[in-house]
Amino acid sequence: MIRIFKTLRICHLTSQNSQTVRLLQITDTHLFADPYGCLLGVNTAASYKAVVAEIRSQNIEFDAIIATGDLSQDHTEQSYLRFVEGIADWSQPCYWLPGNHDYQPEMQKALTQSTLVRCDQVLVGEDWQLVMLDSQVKGVPHGRLSTEQLILLEQALAVNPSRHTLVLLHHHPLPAGSAWLDQHQLHNQNDFWALVEKYNNVKGVVCGHIHQDLDTQFKGCRVMAAPSTCIQFLPDSDDFALDSTNPGWREISLHQDGTITSKIGRLKGSDFQPDMNSSGY
Repeated sequence: MIRIFKTLRICHLTSQNSQTVRLLQITDTHLFADPYGCLLGVNTAASYKAVVAEIRSQNIEFDAIIATGDLSQDHTEQSYLRFVEGIADWSQPCYWLPGNHDYQPEMQKALTQSTLVRCDQVLVGEDWQLVMLDSQVKGVPHGRLSTEQLILLEQALAVNPSRHTLVLLHHHPLPAGSAWLDQHQLHNQNDFWALVEKYNNVKGVVCGHIHQDLDTQFKGCRVMAAPSTCIQFLPDSDDFALDSTNPGWREISLHQDGTITSKIGRLKGSDFQPDMNSSGY
């Protein structure tokens, strides 16, 4: 029996294509109030703007944006408004959740435009649902899902057993292969996966946080992360290290039969190379 902890904030998304729902993942923008603010040598406002411009230039079609945290670096309302300004020309909804760098009071204040929505659960057409989790632990870089968040997830899975489910959170729920980064992963990942394994409707898990492409299978689920729109972390590095790979995004298609297809997009050129001598941030 599922103990009801609170009423879920439920949204509805209608796809233009009844067979497929297309999501655009934008994550880890690390924006500042200052338009010239830099993170490890990269102007994050400029790189975010360039990513959005490239998506537009490619005429990428999508039904919704999923913004998976660390949208701000300096905790200011203006940094979040900078994110809003970047996607203001798009009419599709943007579903967002917090990362470890985000300051939720200012985040919630700024991300209140009509197309920006903070939901617990998004019912997508007739076949899918998105479950949006908050893995932030205030003041520390690692993640943890509270009892409330785990109950929220179980409610969504149990009440809608016929819907294929995509779970979204900021922190990676399994090791990414970099020792320094994996100490900041989801700390109660065993609780998370034990809950997921109780149900057979979770098809995928999407996170941010690791500033790199991740696409793997774990316990029957496809687990994916996207590049940051600014700096990238070097994969499989025991110590902190940056990568010269370009900023990017992820495209995700959810198909009626429960399968997922996805690909990474990146900027071209070398306009946003970080300071490779940086030792951390």
